Amino acid sequence: MLKLPPLYPIIDFTCFATKADPVAAILHYAEEMIMAGATLIQLRDKSVAPAGNQPGPLNQERPANQPGHPNQENPTRRFLSCARELRRLTLGITKPRATLIVNDRVDLCLAADADGVHLGQDDLSSSAARKIFDQVKDGKTRLIGFSTHNISQVRQADALPIDYIAVGPVFATGSKANPDPVIGIEGVRQARQATQKPLVAIGGITRQNCRPVKDAGADSVAVISDLLESPGKAVADFLRVLG
Repeated sequence: MLKLPPLYPIIDFTCFATKADPVAAILHYAEEMIMAGATLIQLRDKSVAPAGNQPGPLNQERPANQPGHPNQENPTRRFLSCARELRRLTLGITKPRATLIVNDRVDLCLAADADGVHLGQDDLSSSAARKIFDQVKDGKTRLIGFSTHNISQVRQADALPIDYIAVGPVFATGSKANPDPVIGIEGVRQARQATQKPLVAIGGITRQNCRPVKDAGADSVAVISDLLESPGKAVADFLRVLG
C-alpha cells in the first residue's frame, strides 16, 4: 500500500499568476519546499478546463481571435509548461527528489510525465484514468488520488481503483470559490473508520491545527495557504509538528 508523506503541499497556479514570471516563481517556491523536506507536490490550476471540455487537442491550430491561439495566453498550455518544468525539478539528476501529482487532467499528467493525477468528483472517472494509465507502456505505475467531501463519498471511493482518498474541507478554506460543507475533525475520524486506503485531509489546515487532524487518522495533510509566505520554514514547521 502507498505510504504518503505527512505533508502534501499543493501549488495553486493562481497564487502566482500576477508574478512577472509565474513559472519561475513556482519553480523557486517548489525548490524551497523540497530543500526543506517536501517529498510530494501537487500542481493545480482551477482556471484550466476539465478534460473533455477542451476545444481540441493541445496542438490544434485556432484562429487568432479565438482563445488558445499561440499569440494569446492559454491556461492549458501555461499549465502544461509549468508541469513540465516542475517535472524536471522534481526528477533531479541522479534520483527523484519529489513525487509530482497533476490535478484534474490525466492528459496533462501524461504529457508532463508526472507521477500521478488527482481527480475530483466531476472529473474523468478513476476507472477510466486507471485504464488510460495501464495502456501507457513506459514502465511507470502512476498514482490516482480522489477527492471526497462526506462520509458517503468516502465509502464509495473505498471501492474505486485509486491509491489514496482526500477528504475535506476539514476547516473553512478560502482556496475554493464554492467550498463544500466543513467536515471538522470528527469528519476525518469517520473517514478513517470508513477506509483502509491512505487518507489525505484537506481544507484550512495550518501549522496550528494540523496535529489534531493527524491524530484523527489522516495519513497526510494537504496545505496551500499556510505555505505561501515562507515555504521553506513552513514545510520544516509542518514536518516537525506532524512528526
